[in-house]
Amino acid sequence: MLQNRVDPKGMVIKTAARGQWMGNRGVIHNNQQQIIRPFNLHAWITCRLAYKNQQLPLMDRNHNTQLFFMDEATALSAGHRPCAFCRRDDYNKFKSFWLKGNPANGFTKATTIKPIDDFIHAERINKDGTKITYTTQPGKLPDGSFILLNDLPFLLYKEQLYLWSPFGYEKPIQISMTQEVTVLTPASIINTIAAGYQPQIATGAGKHPV
Repeated sequence: MLQNRVDPKGMVIKTAARGQWMGNRGVIHNNQQQIIRPFNLHAWITCRLAYKNQQLPLMDRNHNTQLFFMDEATALSAGHRPCAFCRRDDYNKFKSFWLKGNPANGFTKATTIKPIDDFIHAERINKDGTKITYTTQPGKLPDGSFILLNDLPFLLYKEQLYLWSPFGYEKPIQISMTQEVTVLTPASIINTIAAGYQPQIATGAGKHPV
């Protein structure tokens, strides 16, 4: 079992669960297929699992480390954005809503993705390697946001919380919309979702919300 799944905290973990999305942060593994660094690029992306029948061996030394996500809301919480190559439409929507949701930064439609990636990267990880978080009230967050409760990641959806696991979400619990909570999803991505970007959220048998 390879260490190649990503949780909402941005940690790369081992699990037998299959992901619905793939992505990368550059080459972050060694010749023994071991994760040796948290990232190698500021462009953290989320890709389709398959694209034009292209297949690469997992954790090949000459290619970016393939990472997998339970759903897109998980990927966004970790700080990944849509790939411009295999998810062009989603990439264009994400960039458009990112600019709409974060107007104070002075970026325009002509802005390339690199300064946006650099901006998001500054929201992901502290210098000591820990995830950057902040506090606010759930009522101020859009559906698809992740918060931390008792050191566990929960998805906020329709004023309810769903405990995350690599295999799906647990049954919902209630939460006060006015209490202070710790937010995992980077602030500018929260603003992107609030501006209109709709992340894919896992649903179905054993996977809430429905």
